[in-house]
Amino acid sequence: MLKRISAGILVLSVTGSSFGAAYKIPEQSQRSMGTAAAYFAGADYADANYYNPSNMVFLENRTYIEFGSRYINLPSIKFEGRASDPVTRSFQIADAKTKEEHFFIPYFHMVFKGTENVRWGISFVTPAGLSKRWSAVKQKSTAEEFTLKVFELNSSVAFKISEKFAIAGGVRGIYASGKIKYRYEPAYKVNMDGDSGYRFGYNLSATLRPTKNLTISTAYRSKISMKIEGDASGYLYDPLSSTTYPIAVGGHVIVPLPAEWRVGTAYRWRSTVFELTYEKTFWSSYKVLDIQFNNSMIDSQLGKPKDKYWHDSETVRFGVRHKFSNNFTGMFGVAYDETPIPQRTLGFELPDSNAWIFSLGGIYNLSERLEFGLSYLYVTKIDRNVNTPPNENGIDGKFSDLSAHLVNISVGYKF
Repeated sequence: MLKRISAGILVLSVTGSSFGAAYKIPEQSQRSMGTAAAYFAGADYADANYYNPSNMVFLENRTYIEFGSRYINLPSIKFEGRASDPVTRSFQIADAKTKEEHFFIPYFHMVFKGTENVRWGISFVTPAGLSKRWSAVKQKSTAEEFTLKVFELNSSVAFKISEKFAIAGGVRGIYASGKIKYRYEPAYKVNMDGDSGYRFGYNLSATLRPTKNLTISTAYRSKISMKIEGDASGYLYDPLSSTTYPIAVGGHVIVPLPAEWRVGTAYRWRSTVFELTYEKTFWSSYKVLDIQFNNSMIDSQLGKPKDKYWHDSETVRFGVRHKFSNNFTGMFGVAYDETPIPQRTLGFELPDSNAWIFSLGGIYNLSERLEFGLSYLYVTKIDRNVNTPPNENGIDGKFSDLSAHLVNISVGYKF
């Protein structure tokens, strides 16, 4: 009984931190937010360092800076149906809603003045994250709280090969921290905290400008394997021996921040820029979750590997930026985003599904050097039915009301 409870629940729980990486946040600037992250081939401000660093050499030879902050609201997600009891492994009614979440997340981009053929930039962003909290008994048994924060410091150098072609490369430094809580009293209670330390990857990009108004770009971000290390505390109760075993052990698990590839085009027609971007995220690298605990006895009870087998996900984005006057530029975007999570591994820690994304925004130039931006983005995810056996995730029902609201405010300056 003890082994069945502990192994099943703890393996499920740690998947929350890896799901946080899947719950990526591609909108990391004002122009990206306003165009549903279609902003890529036409990147033409400080955020070019992050989105398309090869474009930096085509900017006017000035220093560009953008400071901003995003407000993220995650409304309650609704579940109607049944869930497996972690002790009896039988289905029981488990209708519930998540708690509503609110976050403020800052970012920073800068492209430095350079030479005619070489430019350098730096960015600080939060490319992924997760927060889910349930208060109902059945959901708390695997997902009382899942919080993951991923921070990235990105620096790139661009080289102009000719007047029509440029390449760039850079280094990405990633740091992640997470918190996990779940309980099913009196059977067990577990609290976990951990972080990854600093992990590194790279990015590459190339831009071709065959005509004055047409730009074609591609970019690649490498996979980064994050080794999440931390401590678990709490207790496990064995009803056969009427014994409560305290949990106080360290451990680690390696989860991927997957590689990503983008290709896109931007076309400028008079005062309007149209952008179309295709994005592929290589989540198929996430095949197995293997938690390893420092205590051999605990590891034999709780460290059973769990298959994940996510699939590569694809996203198509379309955005428009129109300059209405010398002082104001309006933005619009729409995107369709595919989830990488198959039904058989979908759980309460991340009830994800395919999504439509819509955005609006504007940038007002207070002067030739100073700008102010404001944009709004809405994510609506398709209702998802789930039916998995009690001995796996054990969910039989429907997730609905999956959505998110994002508001971005920024200040930009060039000199």
